[in-house]
Amino acid sequence: MRKRLIKLGYVLAVIGLVFVVAGGVAYTKVQAGYDSLQAFSEAQNVELSYNEDGQLIDRGTTEGADAILQMLKDDWQYPVVEGDLDPSDPLVNTGTEYMYQMATVVHHVLAGTHEVTLAEDVEYNGETFAAGTYEVAVDGKYWTGFDRQHPLEGPAREMAWTGTVHGLVGELGVGTVTHSTLQMGLGLAALLAGLGLIFMMTGGGMVWAAKGKDENEVTIPDTVPDAFHTEPVIEKQMV
Repeated sequence: MRKRLIKLGYVLAVIGLVFVVAGGVAYTKVQAGYDSLQAFSEAQNVELSYNEDGQLIDRGTTEGADAILQMLKDDWQYPVVEGDLDPSDPLVNTGTEYMYQMATVVHHVLAGTHEVTLAEDVEYNGETFAAGTYEVAVDGKYWTGFDRQHPLEGPAREMAWTGTVHGLVGELGVGTVTHSTLQMGLGLAALLAGLGLIFMMTGGGMVWAAKGKDENEVTIPDTVPDAFHTEPVIEKQMV
């Protein structure tokens, strides 16, 4: 029985070592991903703005930043990590900072207005739009919220949601997903290493217990002692 426990302990220890090695490899890959994301962020050199009190600001005001955060939290339901918004490290290189920057771009697009000029009168759905220049508010409409056939909304949509805006949103979204994936990878590496340590400790404990001597262990003799006989044993004498 002890030999079987010892063998099982060694097997568990080896399995644990494999898990620890896998965790180390996963951590190395994740760290390489973090280094690459950091290098990419430094190359872009996009930083968030903070005031002297360490408060996040947008275009010089905390109210603007608060509005962006509110949209990010309430409208987009993004789980903002307040610790990522660090005034001592304003570089955009975390998931929350990427999403905040994306929300900043979208917020200003949604609140913008654009001039649309009609060279001649245009009739649409029974309404006539006289030739001239109009101030068209985006009014919180996303790309799909515009009527592209409308003589004013159609051109305004192209002015508001430009290719640059779409490109920035897509790029920032990739940064957010990349950072979130790296965090998941880091958690997986920790899980693998933790399981490995558990297996190694369990296997080592089994080997240690099986090889140890039990103080309460009872040794059974090969022959029955005389004290256990009910009648005295008479030795036969050779004649």
